[in-house]
Amino acid sequence: MNPHASLIFTTSLILGTTITISSSHWMMAWTGLEINTLAIIPLIAKSHHPRATEAAIKYFLVQAAASTLLLFSSTINAWHTGQWDISQLAQPTASILLTVAISMKLGLVPFHFWFPEVLQGSSPITALLLSTVMKLPPISILILVSQSLNPTLLTTLAVLSAALGGWMGLNQTQLRKIMAFSSIAHLGWIAIITIYNPKLTMLTFYLYCLMTAPIFLTINTTKTLKLTTMMTSWTKAPVMNAALMLTLLSLAGLPPLTGFLPKWLIIQELTKQEMTPTATIIAMLSLLGLFFYLRLAYHSTITLPPNPVNRIKHWHINKPTNTLIATLTSTSALLLPLSPMVLATL
Repeated sequence: MNPHASLIFTTSLILGTTITISSSHWMMAWTGLEINTLAIIPLIAKSHHPRATEAAIKYFLVQAAASTLLLFSSTINAWHTGQWDISQLAQPTASILLTVAISMKLGLVPFHFWFPEVLQGSSPITALLLSTVMKLPPISILILVSQSLNPTLLTTLAVLSAALGGWMGLNQTQLRKIMAFSSIAHLGWIAIITIYNPKLTMLTFYLYCLMTAPIFLTINTTKTLKLTTMMTSWTKAPVMNAALMLTLLSLAGLPPLTGFLPKWLIIQELTKQEMTPTATIIAMLSLLGLFFYLRLAYHSTITLPPNPVNRIKHWHINKPTNTLIATLTSTSALLLPLSPMVLATL
């Protein structure tokens, strides 16, 4: 892609995200979301492959429908309350419509169908943007209106997302689709706690971004897009693959790695809110995700694929050491000892 075009799209992404996060007026929040959508579409379609073009069209249609619903809900709310302030969401119909709109934008179940397909049609770096940066504006809107949302509806969507993200990830062989269903499952954890502890919502999202980034960057570096190629990627970058295993286990939420912290705090908060059955269900559902993360870790470092003796192996990548991947991998696996500092801020 032309460097000038790439700069414009990247700047637009940052601008759109900043406008939505910092706005208190519905129209400004909607404008930021639209800028974000229009900026990411060329990045999805830049490879000119039919699958990439299809992914860009699917993304545009879903995001346009979600933005229309968001505008509709804010208009209904303004009609009843006479206010365009985001925090003044008092009308129940507007609240339900907004929950549906944000669920579509995030990819929560049952509005998740577009997300795995779009990620599969994108490059690993664009998929990383879609899984992290593009989720920030809708989550910030959800936090701003958290006190006006319907707890039953949001909890139902969250539990369904955690369940389906785990179930659907079990039978996938494409890494980008596995990461898409992983994202849907994590969004369930993020959504379930939004009403009760918004600070914990942001902490969970930040740690999810921190753990997902090194995985996508490693996939991009080793050009590993399927489980079959993952089994041979250890010859390209042995140390990177060993670190990838730790990051995957951290994303699964295994102690003593970083990913255990948000799940531990969310279960604790749900128990405080007398939602012990819900906490038990969502904790049990995370075992589904643990299974496919373990399978990925097993394929990345432990398994040798069946091959004849005279097969040519991919050998080490002749690239300079990527300090960003090393730093992100270290932090995504070793931040749990800092949890007392985190607990002090919540």
